[in-house]
Amino acid sequence: MPGSGTIWASLPIPALVLAPDDRITAINPAAELFLNKTIKALEGDLVYDRIAINAPVEEALARVRANRSPLFINDVDVGMGDKAPVQCNIQIAPISNDTERALFLISPREIAGRLGRSISADKAAKSAIGMAEMLAHEIKNPLAGITGAAQLLSMNLPAEDLELTDLIVAESRRIVKLLDQVEQFGNLRPPQVRDVNIHDVLDRARKSAMVGFAAHMKIKEEYDPSLPPTLGDSDQLLQVFQNLLKNAAQAAGDEAGEIRIRTFYEPSLRVRRGGEDAARVPLQVEIVDNGPGLPPEISDDIFEPFVSGRENGTGLGLALVSKIIAEHKGWISVESVPGKTVFRVSLPVAVTNKKKGNEE
Repeated sequence: MPGSGTIWASLPIPALVLAPDDRITAINPAAELFLNKTIKALEGDLVYDRIAINAPVEEALARVRANRSPLFINDVDVGMGDKAPVQCNIQIAPISNDTERALFLISPREIAGRLGRSISADKAAKSAIGMAEMLAHEIKNPLAGITGAAQLLSMNLPAEDLELTDLIVAESRRIVKLLDQVEQFGNLRPPQVRDVNIHDVLDRARKSAMVGFAAHMKIKEEYDPSLPPTLGDSDQLLQVFQNLLKNAAQAAGDEAGEIRIRTFYEPSLRVRRGGEDAARVPLQVEIVDNGPGLPPEISDDIFEPFVSGRENGTGLGLALVSKIIAEHKGWISVESVPGKTVFRVSLPVAVTNKKKGNEE
């Protein structure tokens, strides 16, 4: 194992040490999580026998050893046989004072990109808290006066002019509704956490959707029944999934609309905020719709306040979702193409799950 053991264990990306014959001799903790294998399961195996990479890895390793210089392979699919491929960047480098061994680094681009967007969204969400009280107190009271004045005027107007006062009242009420949402965003209480069965929460959210905004749609469930509980506030998590289901229903729209709720366990995902150590968020919940997809110009900012892909949308629903998930030490991401949009919520487990965590 190269260098300090502490540094090696602290590397945030998967790293492997390869012998002169390209066999694995060491892996760091991040690699164990990413590959879902221990060193005992991998030691002595050829790296390209255990990790499927759509690039000439054997040739690249030979060049690194011959030239004694690092080599980068960007935008390649990396698979582990039993998992879907993940797009990654690969770096292969010689080890100082060692003419034969090589360091093999895997940087999952998909995870890093989603995590960056999630943390950015978290910061954006927090920036809106300060303006919530100001908007509520400084705008709602004058609007009440404007609404009242318009209603008084309408009492003495001919029928042909009532359309204008009705418009004033309707638009004033719409703004008040928006400010109510902002106020809710700013006044969200800290989560009251306990062990929560995420499938119970999803079932409540699904039943609510089926008798309301998604009554005309198909909702399919693909659950991993072995998922351990998460540590969270069931009411706030219910609000998250109701918002995501409503968003999916509005996106899919017509009678051909379909929503899929999928849960699974992904041990390689971690999230780091501020100066905290990276924390595992292996519980995955995906809300998938078959709508037209997010407009490309807003896809990177969809969790920021007042960003919406719908006409007359407030852009606060997903910002509130992002804030709640951040308070639960999780993260949320989105991937969207025409015909498929996937919102993924990643959450920590309440207790160590030995069956999942000790898999080789």
